[in-house]
Amino acid sequence: MPKSPGRIVPVILSGGSGTRLWPLSRKALPKQLLALNGERTMIQQTAARARGEGFAAPLVISGQDHRFLIAEQLRAAGIKDARIVLEPVGRNTAPAATVAALLVADGDPDGLVLLMPSDHVILDEPAFHRAVAVARQAALAGALVTFGIEPEAPETGYGYIKGADAMAEAPGALKIERFVEKPDRATAEAYLVAGGYFWNSGMFLFRAQSFLDEMARLQPHMLDCCRAALEHAHRDMDFIRLGEAAFVACPSDSIDYAVMEKAARAAVVPVSMGWNDVGSWRSLWDIAQRTGEGNAIQGDVLTERTRNCYLRSEGPMLATVGIEDMVVVATKDAVLISHRDATQDVKKVVDLLGSRGSDRHILHPVVHRPWGTYESIDSGANFQVKHIMVKPGQKLSLQMHHHRAEHWIVVEGTALVTCDDRQFLLQPNQSTFIPLGARHRLENPGKTPLRLIEVQSGSYLGEDDIVRFEDTYGRVPEEKKPA
Repeated sequence: MPKSPGRIVPVILSGGSGTRLWPLSRKALPKQLLALNGERTMIQQTAARARGEGFAAPLVISGQDHRFLIAEQLRAAGIKDARIVLEPVGRNTAPAATVAALLVADGDPDGLVLLMPSDHVILDEPAFHRAVAVARQAALAGALVTFGIEPEAPETGYGYIKGADAMAEAPGALKIERFVEKPDRATAEAYLVAGGYFWNSGMFLFRAQSFLDEMARLQPHMLDCCRAALEHAHRDMDFIRLGEAAFVACPSDSIDYAVMEKAARAAVVPVSMGWNDVGSWRSLWDIAQRTGEGNAIQGDVLTERTRNCYLRSEGPMLATVGIEDMVVVATKDAVLISHRDATQDVKKVVDLLGSRGSDRHILHPVVHRPWGTYESIDSGANFQVKHIMVKPGQKLSLQMHHHRAEHWIVVEGTALVTCDDRQFLLQPNQSTFIPLGARHRLENPGKTPLRLIEVQSGSYLGEDDIVRFEDTYGRVPEEKKPA
């Protein structure tokens, strides 16, 4: 890592599930991995805004479930130097920040950490960069800095920060008088009238060693656990896996509660930069371009006498007649209809799906895997039909099933098939049968995507009926690997 003084390491936290943006955001593909307000996904936008002069390569901290998607999306955005650290369990933002600070300080004792959630929108990037420059000066002076959003309304969904005296070492930064929990409406209105209060953005900038010094004073056990998790970390392909036992033992807490509210030197940089944490469909309506009728529209949508609505279709044609102030979001397998001011309660729908044993809050119709995607087209008693896409040069694991047989029909590209002791190629319009219990593998040796239709038949068709023997992506447990 470059060791020029004051070099900023962007640290991107990618651990949320975005339940309030169901049915588009789901556990297997949360909102930070979706393109919600433009062509790029939210994590791509976050990484891109902290590139260039003064910034080092980004560091991403994530759970293991999304590791391949994160790596692929960053590469697609031209960011090929990112390090991705995998947490075995979620432990909130304070341990993640501590791991990041330890890594940065190890490579550069003077390095600065710019801690950013992966799922926020910033519309005015020049204002963001100006705020970072101010925060950098405050951090070099020893302060732990947060970014305070200049409030535009008496918002009750955010915590607030009360600013105090100006920092002499960093014009534009204020010392922090106190942090305030999410207020009720009357209190939020009073904050706006009084002035000097800012929304807590959840973004921070600090010198790595300054943060670690405060952790040693305030949270020594958490610091020890994070240090041990890094000492027992290991490389897994392009990822850094933290030591599981040490990280599981780490207390779970936010950086605000664990450190910032008790820090000896805490500062806030007030900024107006078109910030939005995209916490609901209402938030997306707030920042979207709208028609003359006030509608934000994406996808195949027709409207008649429709005003001030957020309307989005990811597949079927969506038509509305005579509605106002509504959110309607349609995917291939679900439709959400909500009043625009009730979208914070979408999480209750997700909870209800989980209690009923549905997986529609977890999986999209199109399920992403390291090698490509699959989509269930039809299913019934003892059968399931899938559309499978394998990316060029990729291959599935060598595997077998106890309860199902499979029939593969190639519709595009070339398939290299392994079935027990045979290996052969299939071209479009050719097919093969994989008997129950056969060791098999599907590969794409070509330079274009391989697409095929898979027909499964058997007594049980769950995704957990897979015994893997070899796998390119490290999904074979050690005890199952050949000796």
